[in-house]
Order: sequence, then C-alpha cells, then structure tokens
Amino acid sequence: MKAVRYYSKKDIRVEDVKAPEGPLGDDMVLVEPLVCGICGTDIHEYIAGPIVTPATPHVYSGATLPQILGHEFSARVIEVGKNVTHVVPGSRVSIQPLISPRDDYYGRRGLFHLSEKMACVGLSWDWGGMGERAVVNGYNVFPVPDTVSDVQAAMIEPAAVAVYGVDRGGVTSGSSVLVSGVGPIGALVLLATRAAGATKIFVSELNPNRRELAKALVPEAIVFDPRETDTDQLFRDHTEEGVGLDVALECVGAEASLNLCAKAVRRQGTVVQVGLHVRPASIDAMLWAEGHNRRSHLVLPCSNLAEDRSDDRGWHLPGRKDRHRSDCSRASRRKGLRSTSRPRGDPSQNPCRHEGLIACELSLPRRYR
Repeated sequence: MKAVRYYSKKDIRVEDVKAPEGPLGDDMVLVEPLVCGICGTDIHEYIAGPIVTPATPHVYSGATLPQILGHEFSARVIEVGKNVTHVVPGSRVSIQPLISPRDDYYGRRGLFHLSEKMACVGLSWDWGGMGERAVVNGYNVFPVPDTVSDVQAAMIEPAAVAVYGVDRGGVTSGSSVLVSGVGPIGALVLLATRAAGATKIFVSELNPNRRELAKALVPEAIVFDPRETDTDQLFRDHTEEGVGLDVALECVGAEASLNLCAKAVRRQGTVVQVGLHVRPASIDAMLWAEGHNRRSHLVLPCSNLAEDRSDDRGWHLPGRKDRHRSDCSRASRRKGLRSTSRPRGDPSQNPCRHEGLIACELSLPRRYR
C-alpha cells in the first residue's frame, strides 16, 4: 500500500509499504483512512525532528522510525476484532488517536491522556492516517452519523482541543471573552466560544487576512490589531463598569499575547492557555497577585503547533522555524506555575502529551489565586 512516512528532519517519503496482514487482534480495528489533516506537530517533525516520533522503540507501542504520519483523520471500518461491538465493517468513524495502558495509575482512574507511556496513532504507532490502511484500538474509533462528512469527522480531533479550552474557561451564556490569535485552532476556539453562548467576543489578531476571517466567522465580534489598539480602553468601554472580561483564551503561544489575556480579564476572570509556547514567556506577576485574584488553567493541545516567530515586542508572526518543546512540566516551571499533571521522562516516549480532548492542566499556586 502507499503511505507517507517520516524518516528524519526534512525527510518525508511517499512509498510502498506492507499493508496490515495476519489475524486481527480481539480489540483491534482495521480501517481505511478517508481524510487526514496535517497537524502542526507533523510540520514541526519535518522542520526540526525527530521530536516526538521515536528514534528508538516506544516504551509502550514499540513503534520506531520511519513513522507513517497522520493523527487527525476519518476512516471507514474494514474489519473488527471479536471484542469490538460499537462499530462494524462499513462504519464511518473519527479517530481519536491517543493510545495508553488501561491498567496503569492513570488508566485505572480514567485519565488515559496523562499516562507516562502514552503513544499516538500517526506519531508513535505502527500505523497512521496517511496510509491506505491502518490498525487501531477499538477505543480509538468513534462512529459518526451520515450528517457528518468525512472532512468534518477528520476535524473532530482538533475541534476537540478548541471545545475543551472553551469548556475549561467556563464560557457560558452571557460571557465576555477574548480570543487571542485566529490560526486554525483559534478559529475553532472562536466558533466554540460563540456556540457556548458568549455575548461579547473580542478577537486579537495581527494578520489582516485572519482578521477578515474572524469577522466572517463571527460578524458580531470586535476584531482588532493589538499593536494599533488601546486595549485597556477597549475592554473598559465594552464591559460592565469597565471591569474587564470573564475569560481570555490564548491561541498563539506568544508572550505578548499571554500578557494581553492576563490584562484583559476581570478579577477572578480566567485565562486559558490553548496555544503552545516555543520559548520561555515572561509575565507581569502583579497581574496574578492576590489583589487581582486571577486564576489560570493552562491547556496544551498539540493542534496549535504551527511555525511561529515574534517581533521585538513579543507578538506572534507566522514563519519561525523553531523547535517545539513539548514537556509541559518545563513549561510550568518557566511560567512559575504548578502542574497538576506533570508528565515526566523522555519526550519521545510520551510524544503527544499535549494532544486530544484533554491534555494537561497547569494552575497558579493557591497563594496567587
């Protein structure tokens, strides 16, 4: 079969590989990928890898390079193992790609995404969505109705990142919200924010084309360029008694964007870190001090790993080819935050710890809330 395989930095090949063969495991599903997205993680692997793809056999899956890419995809079921009952041959499914033990410390608590042995289809698994066939676990496949297209089914995984961030922020009917950055994940966050019932939505974006996109997606949003806007005055003028916003979602991974979010929210407001930072970010600690009573939930999804760079004021601009640092515990130390999920060990053995519906949550020490 044909497959797209990653070998090393700037070495991706379309080649013939042996298709899955032999008896299918009792809990496994053989699928035919239909539509597959290219995640920022895939781009980072190409530019600066191997980063999360395993150069030595993965501790849990045993996979090693070369790796068939693709972890955001829809598929059609071809065959199921005898223990799989929720899908049948012919079912169209969305793949949720995380793979981990069901019986380790985290698995026994239903926290599969936190396992230190976690693998990921298309990154540290023998198969991926950029091949003509793939074998995955039964728990990786979710049937979709006929009303959901193949493209939409492939988008469920990155959309889950956005929905989870909005959920963690507590966005609800009547909320006032800032979405900082309208890349692919930011655009999904913007849609999820409106769907959650937010009535006052602000969008910060440097790129004029993306500002136009934001207005097209949510016409009622207040869209601005933060370099050309008095943001303090803007938020005062458009919130009750000028107190600030309820929630801010940082979807860039840039220092200036994070600090804008911190300044935007009211006391006891919430900042959600959706974007991934590729370098340390300095913050104004007074914004998080007792007097302001801010609280922050830091969520690190993998779908926002686009190349980025910053100008001399720290604002994100597209185009930087910088190595992704996926160790969330290091990220927490950089920001002076306490990690409630603190992954450890070799990043190549836990390649997508920031991936999927739930990644990790970092919160300020209690004394700073």
